[in-house]
Amino acid sequence: MELENLLEKLKLDHLEHQLDGVCEQAAQRQLDYKAFLAQALQTEWQGRFQRNVESRLKLARFPWIKTLEQFEFDFQPSLDRKLVRELAGMSFVERAHNVILLGPPGVGKTHLAIALGVKAVEAGYSVLFLTLEQLMTRLTKAFNENRLDRTLQQLSYPKVLIIDEIGYLLLSNTEASLFFRLVARRYEHASLIVTSNKSFLDWGEVFNDPVLATAVLDRLLHYSTTLNIKGESYRLKEKRKAGLLGRTNAREEKEVALQEA
Repeated sequence: MELENLLEKLKLDHLEHQLDGVCEQAAQRQLDYKAFLAQALQTEWQGRFQRNVESRLKLARFPWIKTLEQFEFDFQPSLDRKLVRELAGMSFVERAHNVILLGPPGVGKTHLAIALGVKAVEAGYSVLFLTLEQLMTRLTKAFNENRLDRTLQQLSYPKVLIIDEIGYLLLSNTEASLFFRLVARRYEHASLIVTSNKSFLDWGEVFNDPVLATAVLDRLLHYSTTLNIKGESYRLKEKRKAGLLGRTNAREEKEVALQEA
Protein backbone atom coordinates (compact mmCIF):
# COMPACT_ATOMS: atom_id res chain seq x y z
CA MET A 1 0.00 0.00 0.00
CA GLU A 2 1.39 3.38 -0.99
CA LEU A 3 2.47 5.79 1.74
CA GLU A 4 -0.10 8.42 0.72
CA ASN A 5 -2.90 5.87 1.09
CA LEU A 6 -1.64 4.85 4.51
CA LEU A 7 -1.51 8.47 5.66
CA GLU A 8 -5.05 8.99 4.40
CA LYS A 9 -6.38 5.87 6.11
CA LEU A 10 -4.66 6.84 9.37
CA LYS A 11 -6.10 10.37 8.96
CA LEU A 12 -2.65 11.96 9.20
CA ASP A 13 -3.84 14.86 7.06
CA HIS A 14 -1.24 17.43 8.12
CA LEU A 15 1.67 15.05 7.58
CA GLU A 16 0.25 14.04 4.21
CA HIS A 17 0.18 17.66 3.03
CA GLN A 18 3.69 18.41 4.32
CA LEU A 19 5.34 15.07 3.59
CA ASP A 20 7.67 16.31 0.87
CA GLY A 21 8.98 19.11 3.07
CA VAL A 22 9.44 16.76 6.04
CA CYS A 23 11.39 14.29 3.91
CA GLU A 24 13.55 17.05 2.45
CA GLN A 25 14.40 18.39 5.91
CA ALA A 26 15.20 14.88 7.15
CA ALA A 27 17.58 14.33 4.23
CA GLN A 28 19.31 17.67 4.76
CA ARG A 29 19.78 16.93 8.48
CA GLN A 30 20.70 13.28 7.78
CA LEU A 31 18.22 12.02 10.36
CA ASP A 32 18.09 8.36 11.27
CA TYR A 33 14.77 6.48 11.03
CA LYS A 34 13.78 7.12 14.64
CA ALA A 35 14.47 10.86 14.43
CA PHE A 36 12.63 11.06 11.10
CA LEU A 37 9.60 9.35 12.61
CA ALA A 38 9.66 11.76 15.55
CA GLN A 39 9.79 14.75 13.20
CA ALA A 40 6.95 13.38 11.09
CA LEU A 41 4.73 12.80 14.12
CA GLN A 42 5.64 16.23 15.49
CA THR A 43 4.47 17.78 12.22
CA GLU A 44 1.11 15.99 12.50
CA TRP A 45 0.70 16.94 16.15
CA GLN A 46 1.46 20.62 15.51
CA GLY A 47 -1.08 20.69 12.69
CA ARG A 48 -3.78 19.11 14.84
CA PHE A 49 -2.97 21.41 17.75
CA GLN A 50 -3.27 24.52 15.58
CA ARG A 51 -6.52 23.30 14.06
CA ASN A 52 -7.96 22.66 17.53
CA VAL A 53 -6.88 26.10 18.73
CA GLU A 54 -8.51 27.76 15.73
CA SER A 55 -11.71 25.79 16.34
CA ARG A 56 -11.84 26.74 20.04
CA LEU A 57 -11.13 30.38 19.22
CA LYS A 58 -14.20 30.43 16.97
CA LEU A 59 -16.33 28.77 19.64
CA ALA A 60 -15.13 31.33 22.20
CA ARG A 61 -16.84 34.13 20.22
CA PHE A 62 -14.22 36.74 20.96
CA PRO A 63 -15.10 40.10 19.36
CA TRP A 64 -11.46 40.28 18.30
CA ILE A 65 -8.20 38.53 19.16
CA LYS A 66 -5.87 40.25 21.64
CA THR A 67 -2.75 38.81 23.24
CA LEU A 68 -0.69 39.61 26.32
CA GLU A 69 2.26 40.32 24.06
CA GLN A 70 0.26 43.17 22.50
CA PHE A 71 -0.65 44.75 25.84
CA GLU A 72 1.23 47.98 26.66
CA PHE A 73 2.20 47.32 30.26
CA ASP A 74 4.41 50.43 30.30
CA PHE A 75 1.32 52.57 29.68
CA GLN A 76 -0.43 51.08 32.74
CA PRO A 77 2.24 51.09 35.49
CA SER A 78 -0.38 50.39 38.18
CA LEU A 79 -0.87 46.91 36.74
CA ASP A 80 1.11 44.11 38.38
CA ARG A 81 2.87 42.57 35.40
CA LYS A 82 4.16 39.62 37.40
CA LEU A 83 0.66 38.77 38.59
CA VAL A 84 -0.68 38.91 35.03
CA ARG A 85 2.08 36.52 33.91
CA GLU A 86 1.14 34.16 36.72
CA LEU A 87 -2.50 34.23 35.63
CA ALA A 88 -1.34 33.44 32.08
CA GLY A 89 0.00 30.16 33.46
CA MET A 90 -3.67 29.09 33.85
CA SER A 91 -3.36 27.74 37.40
CA PHE A 92 -6.47 29.76 38.26
CA VAL A 93 -8.44 27.73 35.69
CA GLU A 94 -7.16 24.46 37.12
CA ARG A 95 -8.39 25.56 40.56
CA ALA A 96 -11.70 27.02 39.24
CA HIS A 97 -10.77 30.46 40.58
CA ASN A 98 -12.01 33.76 39.16
CA VAL A 99 -10.34 36.90 37.78
CA ILE A 100 -11.92 40.33 38.20
CA LEU A 101 -10.62 43.28 36.18
CA LEU A 102 -11.65 46.71 37.44
CA GLY A 103 -10.95 50.17 36.06
CA PRO A 104 -12.33 53.14 34.14
CA PRO A 105 -13.20 52.91 30.44
CA GLY A 106 -10.40 52.36 27.97
CA VAL A 107 -7.63 51.12 30.29
CA GLY A 108 -7.39 47.65 28.74
CA LYS A 109 -9.73 45.49 30.82
CA THR A 110 -11.33 43.79 27.82
CA HIS A 111 -7.92 43.37 26.16
CA LEU A 112 -6.59 41.55 29.22
CA ALA A 113 -9.73 39.44 29.57
CA ILE A 114 -9.52 38.31 25.94
CA ALA A 115 -5.76 37.75 26.18
CA LEU A 116 -6.23 35.46 29.18
CA GLY A 117 -9.03 33.75 27.29
CA VAL A 118 -6.72 33.15 24.32
CA LYS A 119 -4.11 31.67 26.68
CA ALA A 120 -6.80 29.36 28.07
CA VAL A 121 -7.73 28.24 24.55
CA GLU A 122 -4.09 27.55 23.74
CA ALA A 123 -3.86 25.50 26.94
CA GLY A 124 -6.74 23.33 25.76
CA TYR A 125 -9.60 24.82 27.78
CA SER A 126 -13.06 25.71 26.49
CA VAL A 127 -13.82 29.45 26.65
CA LEU A 128 -16.88 31.62 25.99
CA PHE A 129 -16.94 35.43 25.79
CA LEU A 130 -20.15 37.39 26.41
CA THR A 131 -20.88 41.00 27.25
CA LEU A 132 -23.23 41.44 30.18
CA GLU A 133 -25.92 42.59 27.76
CA GLN A 134 -25.53 39.45 25.64
CA LEU A 135 -25.59 37.27 28.74
CA MET A 136 -28.73 38.86 30.16
CA THR A 137 -30.52 38.65 26.81
CA ARG A 138 -29.72 34.94 26.66
CA LEU A 139 -30.74 34.23 30.26
CA THR A 140 -33.92 36.31 30.10
CA LYS A 141 -35.05 34.62 26.91
CA ALA A 142 -34.41 31.20 28.44
CA PHE A 143 -36.31 32.18 31.58
CA ASN A 144 -39.31 33.38 29.58
CA GLU A 145 -39.31 30.18 27.51
CA ASN A 146 -39.07 27.89 30.58
CA ARG A 147 -35.66 26.48 29.66
CA LEU A 148 -33.48 28.31 32.16
CA ASP A 149 -31.95 25.20 33.73
CA ARG A 150 -30.78 23.97 30.34
CA THR A 151 -29.23 27.35 29.50
CA LEU A 152 -27.52 27.59 32.89
CA GLN A 153 -26.09 24.13 32.30
CA GLN A 154 -24.79 25.20 28.88
CA LEU A 155 -23.18 28.30 30.40
CA SER A 156 -21.61 26.16 33.11
CA TYR A 157 -19.80 23.99 30.57
CA PRO A 158 -16.97 26.35 29.44
CA LYS A 159 -13.98 26.13 31.75
CA VAL A 160 -13.62 29.89 31.37
CA LEU A 161 -16.60 32.21 30.96
CA ILE A 162 -15.72 35.86 30.28
CA ILE A 163 -18.39 38.43 31.19
CA ASP A 164 -17.49 41.88 29.89
CA GLU A 165 -18.80 45.33 30.80
CA ILE A 166 -20.50 44.85 34.16
CA GLY A 167 -21.58 48.31 35.27
CA TYR A 168 -22.65 49.85 31.99
CA LEU A 169 -26.05 48.18 32.21
CA LEU A 170 -28.26 48.44 35.31
CA LEU A 171 -30.03 45.14 35.94
CA SER A 172 -33.65 44.58 36.82
CA ASN A 173 -34.51 42.42 39.83
CA THR A 174 -35.16 39.45 37.56
CA GLU A 175 -31.91 39.92 35.64
CA ALA A 176 -29.92 40.28 38.86
CA SER A 177 -31.43 37.06 40.18
CA LEU A 178 -30.56 35.25 36.94
CA PHE A 179 -26.99 36.51 37.10
CA PHE A 180 -26.70 35.26 40.68
CA ARG A 181 -27.95 31.82 39.68
CA LEU A 182 -25.28 31.59 36.99
CA VAL A 183 -22.50 32.63 39.36
CA ALA A 184 -23.76 30.17 41.97
CA ARG A 185 -23.90 27.37 39.38
CA ARG A 186 -20.26 27.92 38.35
CA TYR A 187 -18.99 28.53 41.90
CA GLU A 188 -16.04 26.21 42.68
CA HIS A 189 -16.61 24.35 39.40
CA ALA A 190 -15.37 26.65 36.63
CA SER A 191 -13.68 30.03 36.25
CA LEU A 192 -15.15 33.44 35.53
CA ILE A 193 -13.24 36.40 34.12
CA VAL A 194 -15.23 39.56 34.78
CA THR A 195 -14.58 43.18 33.74
CA SER A 196 -16.26 46.19 35.33
CA ASN A 197 -15.93 49.96 35.37
CA LYS A 198 -17.54 50.02 38.83
CA SER A 199 -15.93 49.47 42.20
CA PHE A 200 -17.39 46.68 44.31
CA LEU A 201 -19.06 49.31 46.52
CA ASP A 202 -21.18 50.35 43.52
CA TRP A 203 -22.37 46.88 42.57
CA GLY A 204 -25.46 47.24 44.76
CA GLU A 205 -26.64 49.93 42.36
CA VAL A 206 -25.78 47.84 39.30
CA PHE A 207 -27.74 44.84 40.62
CA ASN A 208 -30.57 46.97 41.97
CA ASP A 209 -30.25 45.11 45.27
CA PRO A 210 -27.34 45.52 47.74
CA VAL A 211 -28.10 42.19 49.41
CA LEU A 212 -28.05 40.27 46.13
CA ALA A 213 -24.92 42.13 45.02
CA THR A 214 -23.23 41.05 48.24
CA ALA A 215 -24.20 37.43 47.57
CA VAL A 216 -22.78 37.65 44.03
CA LEU A 217 -19.54 39.22 45.25
CA ASP A 218 -19.24 36.65 48.03
CA ARG A 219 -19.06 33.86 45.45
CA LEU A 220 -17.00 35.78 42.91
CA LEU A 221 -14.36 36.93 45.37
CA HIS A 222 -14.06 33.84 47.55
CA TYR A 223 -11.49 32.29 45.21
CA SER A 224 -10.33 35.10 42.97
CA THR A 225 -7.66 37.53 41.85
CA THR A 226 -8.63 41.19 41.41
CA LEU A 227 -6.67 43.53 39.15
CA ASN A 228 -7.54 47.19 39.64
CA ILE A 229 -6.19 49.17 36.69
CA LYS A 230 -5.69 52.86 37.43
CA GLY A 231 -4.50 54.68 34.38
CA GLU A 232 -5.29 56.71 31.31
CA SER A 233 -7.55 55.50 28.53
CA TYR A 234 -5.76 54.03 25.51
CA ARG A 235 -8.37 55.65 23.30
CA LEU A 236 -7.65 59.08 24.80
CA LYS A 237 -3.96 58.49 24.21
CA GLU A 238 -4.54 57.63 20.55
CA LYS A 239 -6.77 60.69 20.10
CA ARG A 240 -4.08 62.85 21.65
CA LYS A 241 -1.46 61.36 19.32
CA ALA A 242 -3.67 62.12 16.34
CA GLY A 243 -4.09 65.71 17.50
CA LEU A 244 -7.80 65.25 18.12
CA LEU A 245 -7.35 66.21 21.78
CA GLY A 246 -5.44 69.14 23.07
CA ARG A 247 -4.70 69.81 26.67
CA THR A 248 -8.07 68.73 27.96
CA ASN A 249 -8.96 69.04 31.59
CA ALA A 250 -10.02 66.05 33.68
CA ARG A 251 -13.73 66.68 33.17
CA GLU A 252 -13.37 66.79 29.37
CA GLU A 253 -11.32 63.59 29.36
CA LYS A 254 -13.97 61.84 31.44
CA GLU A 255 -16.67 62.91 29.00
CA VAL A 256 -14.66 61.59 26.05
CA ALA A 257 -14.02 58.29 27.84
CA LEU A 258 -17.71 57.85 28.57
CA GLN A 259 -18.54 58.48 24.92
CA GLU A 260 -15.99 55.85 23.87
CA ALA A 261 -17.22 53.26 26.39
